[in-house]
Amino acid sequence: MPPAISALTGVYDADGTLVGELRYFLGARLGRAHCALCDITHGSVRERPEWRECRDGLAVPFATVHRDEQSPAVAGATAGGYPAVVATLDDGTALCLLGAEDLEIAARAEDRQAALVAAVEAAAADRGLGWSPGSLRGP
Repeated sequence: MPPAISALTGVYDADGTLVGELRYFLGARLGRAHCALCDITHGSVRERPEWRECRDGLAVPFATVHRDEQSPAVAGATAGGYPAVVATLDDGTALCLLGAEDLEIAARAEDRQAALVAAVEAAAADRGLGWSPGSLRGP
């Protein structure tokens, strides 16, 4: 049986502290900071409803965290490259599926949320990963 993905974690290229959030918000408005994952999941201030709908329809949970909020396993998988999407496998192993370049491509798509999901599914398939039956969401 191939390794299976039990969860996904998106890591923003920003810190989650009040100062980090403010620094990113101001930097983004001034053209000095950019995070493609944020462009996919958030509007100016809030999470995009279309992202919530898309995320809730995925086969496994998809959490988003800031750089300073990563678990040690996720941090090891990102190796300091942000933004990123990391798969946690059913054996606890963490594997980076998408990096900054992949997320930039998805963020430029007309339907960026669908493009992100398609990129995750393609990256999983390329690595021979399945989806953990124990984590599959039902209607």
